[in-house]
Amino acid sequence: MLEIKLVRENLEFVQTAMQNRGTAIDWEAFQKQDIRRKSILSELEALRHQRNTVSDQVAQMKRSGENADAVIANMRDVSQAIKSLEKKLGDSESAIGEMIMAMPNIPHASVPVGKDENDNPEVKRVGEPPRLAFEPLPHWTIGENLGILDFARAAKIAGARFPLYLGVGARLERALINFMLDLHTGEHGFKEVLPPFIVNRKTMTGTGQLPKFAEDLFKLEGLDYFLIPTAEVPVTNIHQEEILDESQLPIYYTAYTPCFRSEAGSYGKDTRGLIRQHQFNKVELVKFTRPETSYDELESLLESAETVLRRLELPYRVITLCTGDMGFSSAKTYDIEVWMPAQGVYREISSCSNFEEFQARRAGIRFKEKGKKGTRLVHTLNGSGLAVGRTLAALLENCQQEDGTVVIPKALRPYLGGMEKIAS
Repeated sequence: MLEIKLVRENLEFVQTAMQNRGTAIDWEAFQKQDIRRKSILSELEALRHQRNTVSDQVAQMKRSGENADAVIANMRDVSQAIKSLEKKLGDSESAIGEMIMAMPNIPHASVPVGKDENDNPEVKRVGEPPRLAFEPLPHWTIGENLGILDFARAAKIAGARFPLYLGVGARLERALINFMLDLHTGEHGFKEVLPPFIVNRKTMTGTGQLPKFAEDLFKLEGLDYFLIPTAEVPVTNIHQEEILDESQLPIYYTAYTPCFRSEAGSYGKDTRGLIRQHQFNKVELVKFTRPETSYDELESLLESAETVLRRLELPYRVITLCTGDMGFSSAKTYDIEVWMPAQGVYREISSCSNFEEFQARRAGIRFKEKGKKGTRLVHTLNGSGLAVGRTLAALLENCQQEDGTVVIPKALRPYLGGMEKIAS
């Protein structure tokens, strides 16, 4: 969340940032509540000062043998007034806190101002889309023809937007997970973790999913627990309410987890195939860094995610999300989009974001610098390294052959016992 002091002292700057993000904030209500809080606090401090002064007076009267009953009786009214004002102050601060929690992060100065995905500038393209001498099939048809994907039976088991992998399909998904984890731990310096797949409300709030995006989550009935929408949530909260030593930074974690999303508001979009599912696998990359190095770390994070696609020889492009298309908690985000031949478009396969201190303030993650007083908030970053189902979909479409087989990228063959192609 944003620092309340920043909002108060730089109101015009924050208002412009929210406007650029397309976020409507009731600034009149915020300012009224803030003025009310200041007034209550001023009155409260005056009464507390009066109580302290009179307490000293009563003590002096008692030492002098004077009767202080009248003064003490009067102070009971003051104490009652203090309690009333403390409640009003708490209510006012809670109202302000709710408004602050609803404000998204302020975009970094390098983020382009724009309204939606149409205003996202392309950074680069890597690899050439395959030139197929035949009409490319979508990945769901390829998978069903090869007997490695079965969406009909998945729907029978769970409903729409759930996948069922069979045989080589299940093995291919597992191979991709292991390939990604081995790459990130072996070459990119990430420490593998396996976090819980169910988290509590505080954890969801720490990374920004709650309270604003409750409808996008799967909540366990009768319990205040949630299925994770991404490993970012539990992994970022590993250091919740901790003070790290500066020598520990940067910290790199990678994790495989299933992800669960209700996809509220997305009905009618990508209803077929593996692109938009209620349950999918993902390998996540999370970083905790010093503020001074976080944007260098963002570029490094992007490179780690890109490496997966380059090793798999899948064509992709990188875009920078504009202010109107960014995630709630992000200060800057790069999206990696992989080429999908059947649709003739690039589709998102990874988002790499710097949240600066936005998540760390909510989750209470700080670090202590040697020889300095106090603590500082860390900067948190995360990126998909990658979304596994979408990677499998891209592989099926880009590596399909006219005879219906699919060639396995060389980097993945050791994970499949040397298998070179998938055939029915």
